[in-house]
Amino acid sequence: MRTQVGIVGAGPAGLMLSHLLHLQGIESVVLEARSRAYVEQRVRAGVLEQATVELLRDTGLAERLDREALIHHGIELRFDGKGHRIALTDLSGRSIWIYGQQEVVKDMIVARLDSGGTIHFEVEDVRISGVDSTAPTIRFRANGAEEDLTCDVVAGCDGFHGVSRDAIPAGMLHEYHREFPFAWLGILAAVAPSTDELIYAYHDRGFALHSLRSPEISRLYIQVPPDEDIRAWPDDRIWEELRARLASDDGWTLADGPVVEKGIAAMRSFVVEPMQHGRLFLAGDAAHIVPATGAKGLNLAIHDVHVLANALASWYGTGDTEQMDRYSERCLRRVWRVQEFSSSMSSMLHRLPDDDGSVGRLQRAQLEYVCSSVAAATGLAENYVGLPYD
Repeated sequence: MRTQVGIVGAGPAGLMLSHLLHLQGIESVVLEARSRAYVEQRVRAGVLEQATVELLRDTGLAERLDREALIHHGIELRFDGKGHRIALTDLSGRSIWIYGQQEVVKDMIVARLDSGGTIHFEVEDVRISGVDSTAPTIRFRANGAEEDLTCDVVAGCDGFHGVSRDAIPAGMLHEYHREFPFAWLGILAAVAPSTDELIYAYHDRGFALHSLRSPEISRLYIQVPPDEDIRAWPDDRIWEELRARLASDDGWTLADGPVVEKGIAAMRSFVVEPMQHGRLFLAGDAAHIVPATGAKGLNLAIHDVHVLANALASWYGTGDTEQMDRYSERCLRRVWRVQEFSSSMSSMLHRLPDDDGSVGRLQRAQLEYVCSSVAAATGLAENYVGLPYD
């Protein structure tokens, strides 16, 4: 098998890259370890930045998004029983959209297959070699048969636990890790959201978030210890804790309903530098993980492949490698900006297990400042809605 760009991973990064390359007349093959049904049902992020939505629209992927997504012009910071609205659109001129990552993936898969794109699902034993050469190879097993895919370039879009990053020779990468002393217990509930905009709640019992996925589906989270056992959290206990942490003095109430999915996710920060070596380019979670508090993971992945697709188009069109050579540099500027914002949001809203009381007082001081200062609220709004692309 032969293609111009071999893409490992059929998440938002890999599928979007394949779509962008197709629009530039560049061939690609996407390899995915999971089934199509699995990646189309995998619940992940749900907040899209304006720049992400603009790119989806510009590339013909937003027909269903424009029909079904929920546009939000603000978020609420809630603490001490009181809500404080951050008017995102008024402060920044930009907005966010609520549209589940699995829905984005469904739209991308349909677009790729309808245009004749090649996606191999349920591949096994993926191995990348020759990244220092001009013809790297991806070996894999599909339907019981061994296959070799020779490429000009390989894009590793297969997530934090994927194989792509390990294909870069030892000593070539520097990894930055930070593990946070808390995790999120998240639920997807078949109940209409009790809010029109996301609620970020700071509480003595720990952080809580009321998000949403549709007019009928709510997405909610509570802070738990990173080693917590999900079996210790029956549905009734989760709803009780959510009601306590999201409580409001204005009479607002939280509606509950059947929990259709729940799980615990660790909170971590991870960045690898550089994001490229030879003919192998890393994108999305293969190169960086951000704390979920800032709602940035999917959006950052889309920015990566936007930069990469333009760089590859320039190279195929003119032979100039300048944009390819600067891929890491351009992406990492945004990666570190997003890391700082997401870490700052996390530090402001989560209770620390060893706090003697002083950290909590600092957090309240920060929350009060953000909610009373137009300048501070504007800074939060600009980062939350996402900075425009270069």
